[in-house]
Amino acid sequence: MAADEIQERPFAEFTSWPIRRRKISDEAALRLEAMIRDGTFPEGALLPPERELMRMFGVGRASIREALYALGRMGLVQVRTGERPLVTRPTAENILSELSGAARHFLAGSGGPEHFQEARALFEVGVARLAAMRAQPDDIERLRQALQANSAARGDIRRFERTDVAFHYVLARTTRNPIFAAVHDALVEWLTSQRTISLRAPGAEEAAFASHRQIFNAVAASDPQAAADAMDEHLRSVASLIKIAAESEYATRAPR
Repeated sequence: MAADEIQERPFAEFTSWPIRRRKISDEAALRLEAMIRDGTFPEGALLPPERELMRMFGVGRASIREALYALGRMGLVQVRTGERPLVTRPTAENILSELSGAARHFLAGSGGPEHFQEARALFEVGVARLAAMRAQPDDIERLRQALQANSAARGDIRRFERTDVAFHYVLARTTRNPIFAAVHDALVEWLTSQRTISLRAPGAEEAAFASHRQIFNAVAASDPQAAADAMDEHLRSVASLIKIAAESEYATRAPR
């Protein structure tokens, strides 16, 4: 909003924007975070004991523990029972791990699965393209092993689900960008549930394996466009199978 727009609006419109006071533990967490970021407590350092932190900030033990818990979830400290907290560097896994729980709540809402499937398509097509651009011989060998495991699991739906998810994870790692692997890890529970649904259809295992083989061949050939196209076709097929399975389940449950 531009400054002149704010000036033109009636004062009364802003009276419903109260400034809320932070919880004491939130304020303590913010101050500790600032001290970590400015180097007062560098990576690898131990924070002062709880009693000293209580004295520094003039707060109780419960507030300090809540603050440390919050910093731990951010990946800024490692909290260990009976030891002083260790200052650590956040990783992509720390940053994105909260997605897993958020995804479950989001998927429970109307349109959640469809929105996720759309976002997943954009994400995984990009992963396949980047993997084909960056894959080194050791990456290709790991992807080959993941494909072989997927092939060997055909006929055992539980094993096939696990090796299917593992193939996509190895592909994400092949991008050499840790954020892609972390996003995949954060969504693995949802991805597994989607495999369970899509693999119910007759011939789904063979179709999924054939798609994986196409993706592997394109990555091994360093062909980004072919890899992206193969992934796009694969995900369209999966989305179609999920829709068919969902409609079939609805028809089975519908009163007659």
